[in-house]
Amino acid sequence: MPTAVLTDHERTAVQAYLRLLHTVRAAFDGPPGGRPPMVPPSALAEVEQALERAGLAGNEQAFFRLLHDWSQEIG
Repeated sequence: MPTAVLTDHERTAVQAYLRLLHTVRAAFDGPPGGRPPMVPPSALAEVEQALERAGLAGNEQAFFRLLHDWSQEIG
């Protein structure tokens, strides 16, 4: 399998997305019947800015390909 070499901006976008994903999972893992899950607006803004800087905004297919390739490398 070819190894994806991410640019700094792409790596930042992937890492920001993964932090957002963990935040959402933690929100849903709260107590049942508790408050509805909330994701801080700053987390969403971080991901949006990182995706734009990497040229991936509106290009989900390319982004998820990078995410998949990178996650295969780290674990």
